[in-house]
Amino acid sequence: MRKRLSSAVLAALFSVVALPVAAAGPADHRPGTCDRPGLLFCEDFQRVPTGAGTSLRWGVDTKNGSLEVERDRRGQKVLHVRAEGNGRAFLKVDDFSPPGNSFWGRVRVKVAGFPAQPDWAHYTLVEATGDGPEVVRPLGGQYVPTLDRALWGVGADGGPTGDWTNWRESAPSEAGRWQCVEWRMDATDNRVELWFDGEPRPDLTVSTREHGGNQVDFLFPRFDTVKIGWQLYQPNEGAYDLWYDDIALGSRRIGC
Repeated sequence: MRKRLSSAVLAALFSVVALPVAAAGPADHRPGTCDRPGLLFCEDFQRVPTGAGTSLRWGVDTKNGSLEVERDRRGQKVLHVRAEGNGRAFLKVDDFSPPGNSFWGRVRVKVAGFPAQPDWAHYTLVEATGDGPEVVRPLGGQYVPTLDRALWGVGADGGPTGDWTNWRESAPSEAGRWQCVEWRMDATDNRVELWFDGEPRPDLTVSTREHGGNQVDFLFPRFDTVKIGWQLYQPNEGAYDLWYDDIALGSRRIGC
């Protein structure tokens, strides 16, 4: 004889089925993310107090900007970066000495919105500097008025190649969602490569002879500092908000 479930049991079952399930995404904190081998620097913010973004493990570089550790909607701690106008706000990794002057990087980042003015507005999220004139920007971009879009592009400034951003129409800067971004700095060919959410983006690669600047060789400095955050270089009346998690630099690929 088939037994009928009570109304109370049925109600409980339906309530379980109806519960919304939060989709896992790049913003989810991975336990042990800083325990992987080969890491040269790592910060997942879980042990950093909420409030003003400071730590004995990294420095701060701000002008008309701020860093604040806060909790996201899942309760995980993240770094909130905010800059007014063409200000800057960076977490700064000093005394950085990657073996062979080559390294991998990985961040999880969400940008509230990218600039849509002025024309050719240029922004940087990651910058690497050191002994040598080139300021290398493996993650940044530019608002391109002829396309009315903000586009990702590797860039540089301060050296013989000049001030350039090698933006690509195939790489729009997406706002409003978490992304896992990886980059590789390979000193054997002064090569910068990028991956978004685990997918390679060869269209963004630059190297000694292939880049967006003056027709001279693009050469890395001897890296000693990496900055992660935001800077906009043109006068602008807006404000820019970004959130970072699981920042890591390593001698091998870290992965998403």
